[in-house]
Amino acid sequence: MRIQVVGAGSWGLALARLVALNGHAVRLSCREEDGPDMLRNERRSPHFLPGIKIPESIEIAASVDPLSELAVLAVPSHAMRAVASKQRFSPETILVNVAKGIENDTLLCMHEVIEQVAAPCPVVTLSGPSHAEEVARDLPASLVVAGRDMAACDRAQQAFGANMFRVYTNPDIVGVALGGALKNVIAIAAGVCDGFGLGDNAKAALITRGLAEMARLGVALGADPLTFSGLSGMGDLIVTCESRHSRNRAVGENIASGKTLEEILGSSPMVAEGVRTARAALALARKHCVDMPITEQVYNVLYEGANARDAVIALMTRDAKPERD
Repeated sequence: MRIQVVGAGSWGLALARLVALNGHAVRLSCREEDGPDMLRNERRSPHFLPGIKIPESIEIAASVDPLSELAVLAVPSHAMRAVASKQRFSPETILVNVAKGIENDTLLCMHEVIEQVAAPCPVVTLSGPSHAEEVARDLPASLVVAGRDMAACDRAQQAFGANMFRVYTNPDIVGVALGGALKNVIAIAAGVCDGFGLGDNAKAALITRGLAEMARLGVALGADPLTFSGLSGMGDLIVTCESRHSRNRAVGENIASGKTLEEILGSSPMVAEGVRTARAALALARKHCVDMPITEQVYNVLYEGANARDAVIALMTRDAKPERD
């Protein structure tokens, strides 16, 4: 299969490597800032995937292959509209979104943004518990590819599936997309929990109640509630709240240490999607009258100058209610 990967960050590189090792013809397009000369000549990216060799078979280019059978869009959510609108593919090209976020201005998930600017190409989303650092080292991972076009999902499943990379399919693209985006917000709260040393009990409660509010918003937007107990919901939430690789958890931990958001974001080229998603998620919750107290407190800490310890107290002292509310 001819596969185009757009974006040479850690996830784009890891997926390009994966499908190249699966025997596909892969072109990787990247910006000058991503070091195309080093990728082309030295086959490495010390900033994004240190210690990982990029296969020689991957073509490094500024342009895309318009006749690709499958194109992976591996760019941050805030750049997705601009990047996707510039690409020109055949109408038969399957576009695979791997970004986990919600567009702030429109409150659209990434597959919806891509559908707006890249029609009539079929669009699917690949999501689940999957740190690029581990995928690039061939450690086992299981993900889900979701879309309304199940034939496109099946093709993507075949392209990505490997011995150490198991891929399931799911028709609930809304639920899969929201699970991948919203868990990043909860992971910021989990990092605050870790940074303050609040213990295992607190973190377990946070993850559980975080999953509940993710599912509430998902159902309000037409998702299947069962999707949130799967890989793109519970699975991705667990890994993002617990892993040392998690950029979003690290943001919360740094906030607990007293750093400002500007200091945190300026210290790394990596993107923590939960920072922007917190704004969009709260806007969606208010629009659809969905109660999301953890998301609201994360937003308050990030954007309203709220004290993180006060946010913890606010969550713990909310009015008593049944667990299912």
